Amino acid sequence: MKIIYRPEIDGLRAIAVGAVILYHAQMTIFGQQSFKGGFIGVDIFFVISGYLITSIILKELVNTGSFSFKHFYERRIRRILPALLFVMLVSLPFAWIYLLPSSFIDFSKSILYSLGFSSNFYFWYSGQQYGAESGMLKPFLHTWSLSVEEQFYILFPIVLLIIFKFFRKYLIHILIIGFIVSLGLAEWTSRNYPSASFYFLHTRMWELLAGSILAYLEITRGYRGKNKILNLISPTIGLVLIGHSIIFFDDDIFHPSFYTLSPIIGVCLIIWFSNKDELITKILSTKLFVGIGLISYSLYLWHFPIFSFTRHGGLTISSMTGKLSLIPILFICSIISYYFIEKLFRNKKNSLKKIFIPIITSIFILISFNYYVINNDGVNERVFKKFHNLKINLSPNDFFQKDNTQKVVLIGDSLAGSLEFSLNEEIKKSGLSLFRFETYMYLGNFNFKENIGLKDFQTTKRADQYFKENIETTNFLEKNSNLIVIIHHRWLEKIKFIGEEYKNTEEVLLFELNKIINQGHKLIIVYPSPEMTFKPPALLYKKSLFQKNLDRDSPLILSTSYEVFKRNNKFIFEFFEKIKSPNIYRIYPHKLLCDKQIKNRCVANDENNIFYYDDIHFSVEGSKLVTDELMKVINKIEHKSN
Repeated sequence: MKIIYRPEIDGLRAIAVGAVILYHAQMTIFGQQSFKGGFIGVDIFFVISGYLITSIILKELVNTGSFSFKHFYERRIRRILPALLFVMLVSLPFAWIYLLPSSFIDFSKSILYSLGFSSNFYFWYSGQQYGAESGMLKPFLHTWSLSVEEQFYILFPIVLLIIFKFFRKYLIHILIIGFIVSLGLAEWTSRNYPSASFYFLHTRMWELLAGSILAYLEITRGYRGKNKILNLISPTIGLVLIGHSIIFFDDDIFHPSFYTLSPIIGVCLIIWFSNKDELITKILSTKLFVGIGLISYSLYLWHFPIFSFTRHGGLTISSMTGKLSLIPILFICSIISYYFIEKLFRNKKNSLKKIFIPIITSIFILISFNYYVINNDGVNERVFKKFHNLKINLSPNDFFQKDNTQKVVLIGDSLAGSLEFSLNEEIKKSGLSLFRFETYMYLGNFNFKENIGLKDFQTTKRADQYFKENIETTNFLEKNSNLIVIIHHRWLEKIKFIGEEYKNTEEVLLFELNKIINQGHKLIIVYPSPEMTFKPPALLYKKSLFQKNLDRDSPLILSTSYEVFKRNNKFIFEFFEKIKSPNIYRIYPHKLLCDKQIKNRCVANDENNIFYYDDIHFSVEGSKLVTDELMKVINKIEHKSN
């Protein structure tokens, strides 16, 4: 049986890649992000892949009783690798120019893992939340989905062949059971381990198997939908389900899960019931949709690096005009790679031996280059030649904890987190113990869900997590005595935000801070840190690209207004001054950075060091300044063990 070309499936690919591109471009209409569920496009691709791959394998098995792994994997290599390798190679000079050392290392690791069909594991392990702003700066984050598909291509033909040979009459039952089990795992894992659920094959398998089940039914029955009424209305229903998901889903929805059934059913309805006399099929089969569908793989490969390097390069894509200006570039790159890479390598006139050499050569170049980057710490010397020891951010491997020593407790959000490494290093030297409690905002037994509701927290899960974090912190403070408690938050944002929804925030926070002191603990409050209106490392690097005189004789110092900082944080300072006790100590980060190097300015760097790794978080060098002040206070306190 010959595989019949279905143009409407290319039309579905066009919808899928369009949704993903609009999502990653964060396209807005009337100030609202209108395609916040565009990540569903990847799920559409999974269903299509499951349907097509199963059709290829089963038709060969039914026709010949056997299956050629050689031919199958050759087709996959021709289809996937050349375009992917081409985009990676073209990206290397842009990465060399625009990426800071830590980002360059991450870039190189993502390419190496992608070459090993495992970038989904890398992004999961590195803690990258898909859809987060930080992810938009990772040029090859989108390869996670390719890794999932490649893992499916490796495992599924083997499993399918075994089932076909030994359990043929139960094949559909096994596919359905696999679908149900994988869907159940997706639902449970998304609610308990959302990152793993998003990135891993076992929770995506049901989407691929949805396509497989359709392929099996079509091959064994010899036809698809025959009911005239269903043939007319089902594709429309399917398109509505897909459109609804793209517009109304968002990053906070449990995904993949039972919710994802909606667009998956929509795709299945179109694949199964589409026919030449039906409107949606005709639309999806038009030259526009088919044309975009044909280059959809190249579009998918190119769009994320283009968006990412644009952000790194300082070119704004925040405006609609800026985003639209990238579309022609995206299509030009995709058309070039489709006609001169994809079609060339998929042409069977070019033997496997002939295409093998450029593929292996490209892989060798990529592996060699990226190992060089990793082993040389992101080739630090190519950027900030004057900043010899640039360390943007580090995390401690383990918090130093020693029995029967004074316990130091660090409580707070990511701002406290930026102090972790330096503080832990100093704690080791002092022979103390460090305990870290991460929390959105420490308010003791404060229940965000009950007191504020879900209007701004959006999900019960998120509010419950904050409540859980605070309870764990409170329990530790109550069970231990003589603690030195350091608390640091992005005070301005948190108190203002919670205060808008909960009028007694100041009273609650005041009570909690006094409670820590009344429990016999020593309390160190780290006051607000100056916030930049830019990302200092990136801005310094961009300026260094174009300012040849950026050297030690004329150092470029970035800064923000000290007056604005004081005005914005006036009520925070006044609030903390209400807490009176001999057991409270105060650290003022702004005194280290403001009105010293430049009058009435808060600096982000000096001629040797950068103090911030983004607009609000301290780099290792910045955290050392604050940690030195913390250790001066800690060393003055009489140390007591529990």
